[in-house]
Amino acid sequence: MAISLFELFKVGIGPSSSHTVGPMEAARRFAGALVTEGLLSSVCRLKVSLYGSLGATGKGHGTGPAVMMGLEGERPDRVDPEEMPARLERIRDCGILSIAGQHPVRFRENNDLVYYRRKSLPEHPNGMVCQAFDGEGQCLYEKTYYSVGGGFVVDATADGTLKVREDDTPQPYPFNSAKALLTLCREHDLTIADIMLANEQAWRTPGEIRSGILELWRVMRECVQSGIHHEGELPGGLKVRRRAASLYRSLMDKQRVDLISPSLSALDWINLYALAVNEENAAGGRIVTAPTNGAAGVVPAVLHYYWEFCPQANEEGILRFMLTAGAIGVLFKENASISGAEVGCQGEVGSACAMAAAGLAAATGGTAEQVENAAEIGMEHHLGMTCDPIGGLVQIPCIERNAIASVKAIDAAIMALRGDGKHYVSLDKVLHTMRETGRDMLDKYKETARGGLAVNIIEC
Repeated sequence: MAISLFELFKVGIGPSSSHTVGPMEAARRFAGALVTEGLLSSVCRLKVSLYGSLGATGKGHGTGPAVMMGLEGERPDRVDPEEMPARLERIRDCGILSIAGQHPVRFRENNDLVYYRRKSLPEHPNGMVCQAFDGEGQCLYEKTYYSVGGGFVVDATADGTLKVREDDTPQPYPFNSAKALLTLCREHDLTIADIMLANEQAWRTPGEIRSGILELWRVMRECVQSGIHHEGELPGGLKVRRRAASLYRSLMDKQRVDLISPSLSALDWINLYALAVNEENAAGGRIVTAPTNGAAGVVPAVLHYYWEFCPQANEEGILRFMLTAGAIGVLFKENASISGAEVGCQGEVGSACAMAAAGLAAATGGTAEQVENAAEIGMEHHLGMTCDPIGGLVQIPCIERNAIASVKAIDAAIMALRGDGKHYVSLDKVLHTMRETGRDMLDKYKETARGGLAVNIIEC
């Protein structure tokens, strides 16, 4: 299956790619289907049922608001997060939702959005069923969707199974394993970024690829700037205080009395970058899914580290970083998972760490073997990580987890660049291990808020 870099990295809104971006896109598709099927004028009521992880933590992850915006025809990359609160208030106050922005129908959030906390659909933990009814209460149209991680949405067939739309676009250098990718690099004397760039040209021109990547980098920078200027508490009831703004002020004042060593000052900035992004994500702001929202701070933090602290940093390095990170993301998507509801947080933050480590190693001149080694180190030390958000919110431990993973990614790249690329455990073996570990992991540790930190917080 051919996967584009721009499917792994896409602009959306927080706080969750699988719970917000995916459901919004699924709801938008459903609304669009009502239009194309000629059913719109007959629809008098909508109902959306959320199952598995969507049902268990959807309220904390903003799934309901995302679904309502999707039903009104909004796209995750275009919806204005600043306007969403007022629009949601309008829907709730008047009880009317405009399907695809064209046809108003009755919509009562408490009745028409159903969260099944303990019930799952058979094909994937993130399942949702959308239904449209006529004035007599008869179901006119029903569709099942699965949000499979990173904002990817898969339709279901008539019998409820996954209807995977595999992109069979021919690529000059197809690969489905790290071993195959390294072989292509050796045989054609190309870097991993070269391979990915050539494959991306199956969909876009070189100019479009370049401008698209730089646009993603622009959104990442804007997200960091927004994060360091917003203060107060994050929404959701945990009363988590935003820290990025105060950390930024203290760094700019250069009066860090708690700094362990001046030589480690870059760590404070890396933490700042990651905290800023993930606080914006938790607040429902605009971010770049990389490769998920829960792990959206890692790649931007390491990219900022490259831009601000690596002496030879330039736009070409940004391109190499993103293309290489995208290639590693393809391997995770095809051979394991990037869904916290499927394999735990190892699939989200672990994948992001590996992608960022590989990107940094490539941007700073690493060989293909060193890049693969960096990705392997980054993922190896996240194996078994559970997804256990307190209160079902993408805040604790998610925000700090991104900062720690960003530092790990940089360390992984440094370790790989100090070696010659030869190492005992391959990235392919780690990917296989991650997938098997996810299968063995109890469901309560996979984005349900029914295990781990989510239930073991002692209140004093």
